Amino acid sequence: MNRVLVPQIAVAPLRPAGSLLSLGGETMGTTWSVKLVDGGVASRAEIDALITERLDQVIAEMSTWDHGSLVSRFNVAESCSWHAMPTAFARVLACALDVAEASAGAFDPTVGGAVDLWGFGPKVVAEALPSPAECQEAVASIGWRRVVIDALGRLQQPGGLRLDFSGIAKGFAVDHIADGLKDLGVPSALIEIGGEIFGYGVKPDAQPWWIELENATEVEGGRFVVAACNLAAATSGDWRRRFRHAGAWYGHTLDPRTGRPVIDPAASVTVLHDSCMRADAEATAITVLGVEAGLDYAERRGLAAVIVARSASGYDEHMTSAFAAMLDDE
Repeated sequence: MNRVLVPQIAVAPLRPAGSLLSLGGETMGTTWSVKLVDGGVASRAEIDALITERLDQVIAEMSTWDHGSLVSRFNVAESCSWHAMPTAFARVLACALDVAEASAGAFDPTVGGAVDLWGFGPKVVAEALPSPAECQEAVASIGWRRVVIDALGRLQQPGGLRLDFSGIAKGFAVDHIADGLKDLGVPSALIEIGGEIFGYGVKPDAQPWWIELENATEVEGGRFVVAACNLAAATSGDWRRRFRHAGAWYGHTLDPRTGRPVIDPAASVTVLHDSCMRADAEATAITVLGVEAGLDYAERRGLAAVIVARSASGYDEHMTSAFAAMLDDE
């Protein structure tokens, strides 16, 4: 049995005229899909071009897998050099720094050195696990407080600072495409990139875009189904990308405070928000903080979040009051 979540909205979206159009492809090492109501305002060519341009822009500015990207060039730039930031890049960095400060560094966009050290970035690493000394060296390079932006909006490379937007860039790309589609006059759409998803408007049958929250396992009570009306969902989970060494699993979510993968992380953390970028970053922060501290953090931030944690009896579910308030009891 599914459990239904419905966000509170001030005004119900108008029922759009038109037919459904589904698009999809690959980007950033994962897949993307866009479902929209084709109301005839924008041509298929215009829609295709917008999606391609915005995905390419995110890669060109924020992908550490592209050695020519803005972030890759910044990461190897000379000490004390200054770098102009495009609007999108600056917007993502500002959000990342806000979450970093709020979470006391549980989320940190300067974690790039540790990401490379553990082999979750483009750098090829040895089969042996990083030593404690190597982890400490990585931690020494991490620190969101080292980020300096001058009055002209330029970013300083203090030396050895390595930005990594893998915990926020896909969410931003979802928002970026949604904003572009709205500008084209597309009345309703559902955008998904690698599990990060945002929907706005309703379908021609007046139904919202229903999405099932991603989860690695079944929990008692059934899965959550959400009406994505101007709502994003982002899930952080240790099943997505990990490796096994000497009988132990190491997930891709790193704790910037230790330079190591999170120990005994929650099975999954999902955040619902009107910004997919922010939901993406906040889900990572909660995962790093752990169940108890993460739940407290989410409550203080007023986040709609659910944490599925492992327990002796299987799995336990913890939801914030904002998340519980969306449950439709009818």
